[in-house]
Amino acid sequence: MIKPQQEIIKQGYQALVDALGIVDAIRFIQYFNWGQGDYTQERHQWLKQKPLNEIINSIKQQQYDSNQYDEIIK
Repeated sequence: MIKPQQEIIKQGYQALVDALGIVDAIRFIQYFNWGQGDYTQERHQWLKQKPLNEIINSIKQQQYDSNQYDEIIK
């Protein structure tokens, strides 16, 4: 029986984590995932839409959750 694509991807990620550990597996995946678009150009566009004091206040209000990646690792 042929496995669904999602199952193959899940098993592949697990094999990477098992072989390399979570940190090196993420580094490996990032090496091949260049993304798309022009971040610098897009950043300038959205920064123009908000006043600087709004951006600063938004950053100050963010709470950093040390468990934010738990769902990815599981």
